[in-house]
Amino acid sequence: MYNYAVKPQPMQVTAIKTRKFLPPKDNLWELLSAIKNLNENSVVAVTSKVVSICEGRCIPLAKINKDELIAKEADKYLLRNLNDLTMYTIKNNLLVAAAGVDESNGKGYYILWPKNPRLSAKRLWQILRKKFNLKNLGVIITDSRVTPLRRGVVGLAISYFGFKPLKDYRGTKDLFGRQFQMETSDIPDSLATAAVLEMGEGAECQPIAIISDVPYIEFIQKEYIPKNADFSFEIPEKEDLFYPFLSSVKWKKGGSGKNQ
Repeated sequence: MYNYAVKPQPMQVTAIKTRKFLPPKDNLWELLSAIKNLNENSVVAVTSKVVSICEGRCIPLAKINKDELIAKEADKYLLRNLNDLTMYTIKNNLLVAAAGVDESNGKGYYILWPKNPRLSAKRLWQILRKKFNLKNLGVIITDSRVTPLRRGVVGLAISYFGFKPLKDYRGTKDLFGRQFQMETSDIPDSLATAAVLEMGEGAECQPIAIISDVPYIEFIQKEYIPKNADFSFEIPEKEDLFYPFLSSVKWKKGGSGKNQ
């Protein structure tokens, strides 16, 4: 359990330079050898693209129309209008562009999200924890997303493992004694944003980052299972703050990655 009374050290984020990781298939476990040292209570961020390439989740550009592929990969999607730059989709309970389908740094391939991001994160956690003989370790698989009404992208954790995802302020008081009713902090996406900023979005070739001295994190040695819906990291659409917007358009049912 994290001792919130102890003032944490400043968080450190260090990106790791690697060789080029080549689609349609490459060896992630060999790439991870770029991590020379890993300490207790660290979080390892790995970009989803290298995880997907390792899993062979690559489709040649000439094989399929991109919009058709997005529709197959999405849980739900909106058809592209004439002036739309992308397709709006929901995948794995995340509102994202293009269901994660990306062609940047793809060398002629569309790169999809990992088939089962949670399982991929758990596998990374198991391998790194064993290799470095650690008890407390976190893993996040990252991608990037846009924020409405803002230019540019920020980090997104499409999966995580090894720690509790929320810092819960509910029931505590603010500076002036008012009790928090809803306030929680999203740790996986906050860490992903820091890691993605450090790793870069272009040709930096830094698909891995090590995050240390993370404040308010509670490490666990198993999958996080909330004790009830109030402690769940994911929110059902109908309970989400943005449901009025999500429900105002006619979503089409996607293929959820079938046959890919």
